[in-house]
Amino acid sequence: MKITQVEAIPFAIPYRKPLRFASGEVHAAEHVLVRVHTDDGIVGVAEAPPRPFTYGETQAGIVAVIDSIFAPQLAGLSLLDREIAHARLGRTVGNPTAKSAIDMAMWDALGRTLDVSVTELLGGFTDRMRVSHMLGFDEPAAMLAEAEKMRDNYGITTFKVKVGRRPVFLDTAVVRALREGLGDSVELYVDGNRGWTAAESARAMKEMADLDLLFAEELCPADDVLGRRWLVQQLDVPFIADESAVSPADVTREILGGSATAVSIKTARSGFTRSQRTHHLAEGLGLEVVMGNQIDGQLGSLCSVAFGAAYSLTSRRAGELSNFLDMSDDLLAEPLRISDGELTVRPGAGLGAELDPDKLRHYRQDS
Repeated sequence: MKITQVEAIPFAIPYRKPLRFASGEVHAAEHVLVRVHTDDGIVGVAEAPPRPFTYGETQAGIVAVIDSIFAPQLAGLSLLDREIAHARLGRTVGNPTAKSAIDMAMWDALGRTLDVSVTELLGGFTDRMRVSHMLGFDEPAAMLAEAEKMRDNYGITTFKVKVGRRPVFLDTAVVRALREGLGDSVELYVDGNRGWTAAESARAMKEMADLDLLFAEELCPADDVLGRRWLVQQLDVPFIADESAVSPADVTREILGGSATAVSIKTARSGFTRSQRTHHLAEGLGLEVVMGNQIDGQLGSLCSVAFGAAYSLTSRRAGELSNFLDMSDDLLAEPLRISDGELTVRPGAGLGAELDPDKLRHYRQDS
């Protein structure tokens, strides 16, 4: 079970339409496939999605840091040496999705070696999760039409609505149109990606007070310490810390400082090992938890559902597991399928992910 090689393969797959939100927009999934090889001939896989407007990583930077720093540090370690691997990767600051993809590929390789699924290794609570779909910026009619399509075609009844534009009416009108068009049977929550000030956020939430929102997420910057604390104290729904709470220490600081009351776990930025720590912390503090999405492809979404299904707390709410539907293609040999509003853990050892070699050859950017 010793690591012999860590590969970082850049690839790019266009989205069917650009995804727009307050902190940026993406036109293609310019991600990095990470493969961890062992001396037993096992290969674990995962996906790193660079988000320069959130974490500062780029596709080229992820490939470079893995090839030049992380791969040499991990060579010769056992797949069971996760804490040693974590410590060595931690010597280099930043690079959260690069580190996380390596961590998850190691877990995948371990599961394949032991012929056990990653979900079972982590906790094995269930084999599925309800799905929440993210709605990016558009006109109210277009966003309602997309939500209706997701409900009618996939059975999805939970929607995360991107907000954060100015004037705030642009977004409050969208949320109102969604509530009126979809009815009371669907769950709606909003994510500002730090786009508004605290005052704008408070005004927007008052305008939407009658819309039965489930959560509010990152409406204003965490760096506005007093303003965000003032905002959270006014709200009657949980306020989710997302990009402001990447590590367990961040979660502790945001929650105890009164700047959030819930947390988003994204395996793309904290892997399985650090996501475990965040989960245990949230469980101990009695926090609401949502499994978030880093606009992941199918491999990344498979990682999210594998982790989310492993625990009672993370599987309680719908997870953000459907953004791969916005991609024009993917690398998996057998596409993921959402049915009756649920995504199931892929059967088999590890993550159960098998890649299509022809698609990888077509989309990879280094050949």
